[in-house]
Amino acid sequence: MRAAEQHKLAELPEIPRKRYFAIGEVSELCDVKPHVLRYWEQEFPQLKPAKRRGNRRYYQQDDVLMVRRIRSLLYEQGFTIGGARLRLREASLKPAVSVAPLAALPTVETAAKAATAPRGGVRRASEIKRLRSDLESLLNLFPK
Repeated sequence: MRAAEQHKLAELPEIPRKRYFAIGEVSELCDVKPHVLRYWEQEFPQLKPAKRRGNRRYYQQDDVLMVRRIRSLLYEQGFTIGGARLRLREASLKPAVSVAPLAALPTVETAAKAATAPRGGVRRASEIKRLRSDLESLLNLFPK
């Protein structure tokens, strides 16, 4: 995907404060064609707009946000339909966790550096204690 196309993906209009949106409005708000929205309704069980007279679809705020999330997974992050479906299912099963503790976790590279660092004593011991504390806090997030 070219840089101009990627830039276009990030520029979505703000969602107006309305209760219901027609499929054409959602199409414009999410930069996705209506036939793609109808297809996604079949593929993603999380996307269920209300249907009224003559099977007209009426999307709510949550539906519009879900369409944007699906669009991001497929178009920006490169997931397949099955991969995006699995990612959304996993996200709905996970308990709400704040991002702050996870952002402080070390990456694989920093953990590897800590493990291969010269035996400097205090610095290495404090790094191991911090890693252990982070891992224990992660374990406490999951029910036993």
